[in-house]
Amino acid sequence: MPEPLFRKLGQFIELTDDDRRLLSSATHDVRAIGAREDIILEGDRPDFVHLILEGWAGRYKILPSGQRSILAYLIPGDLCDIHVALLKEMDHSIATLSTCRIAFISRSEIVKILEANTRLTHALWWATLVDEAILREWLVTVGHRPADKRIAHFLCEMLLRSKAVGLTVDNSFHLPLTQEELGDTMGLSAVHTNRTLGELRNAGLISIDGRRIAIPDMGRLQEFAEFNPNYLHQKDK
Repeated sequence: MPEPLFRKLGQFIELTDDDRRLLSSATHDVRAIGAREDIILEGDRPDFVHLILEGWAGRYKILPSGQRSILAYLIPGDLCDIHVALLKEMDHSIATLSTCRIAFISRSEIVKILEANTRLTHALWWATLVDEAILREWLVTVGHRPADKRIAHFLCEMLLRSKAVGLTVDNSFHLPLTQEELGDTMGLSAVHTNRTLGELRNAGLISIDGRRIAIPDMGRLQEFAEFNPNYLHQKDK
């Protein structure tokens, strides 16, 4: 059962039993993929939409210099572009960042959902629009926020996104990223990323236990990061 997807779409519509059955029937091809493996590469012809059920993945581009830019993180409940099967070829790559369970949903199954259920179609459009809103916010972050606010803003976002699909415990969440990967997202070196995380921790804004990030006072971190969660379009809890 794609429970994380149910939770995510439940922020937009109240899912019926028929909605759940239709989504479940489309997610029968589930595959386990190890950490840091490519799911689909730039230039590939997409035949499936990928739904993350467990673990983290990321969209990325490789520059001619070999430098990598991570463009988005995909966590349980996230679909890797509902309309990707319409493209002639991929313009970016998607890779796992931790061990993942991923549902491979064929074009025909996506078309079946879109044609059979208007409510689900609207909910999936909503999910796509939220993905675009997140990308816009990331562009603002990398282009205009200083390093400490970049990372603080990102951690606020990921806590709320993780909480929406049931992945948090006491304002903490699992962050399966290396400092290099986080730097590739924030436009920072691994050294600068490490230093900035240390500054946030020393200021009492976050605590770090291995791969787990805890935010003792979400309001304080949001104020520091100048974080407005409106772009996530989540229901008020």
